[in-house]
Amino acid sequence: MTKKEIKEIFKINHIQIGKEAMPMIERELVDHVRLMCVRLRHGNVKRLTPDLFWVAIGGDNKDRYGKPK
Repeated sequence: MTKKEIKEIFKINHIQIGKEAMPMIERELVDHVRLMCVRLRHGNVKRLTPDLFWVAIGGDNKDRYGKPK
């Protein structure tokens, strides 16, 4: 996700974003991806595929992301 895409989302929602907030948003995105990797590692997932995306997001989202039955 680029800075431009982030700014566009805020613009669409009529919310101003200060320049000091952008690094905080970027850091939050990085932290989220790191957490996803931790979950994948704990789930012994070596390659993230659409079928395994629920593992990266967390166990509460199994139905939302189509956990195989």
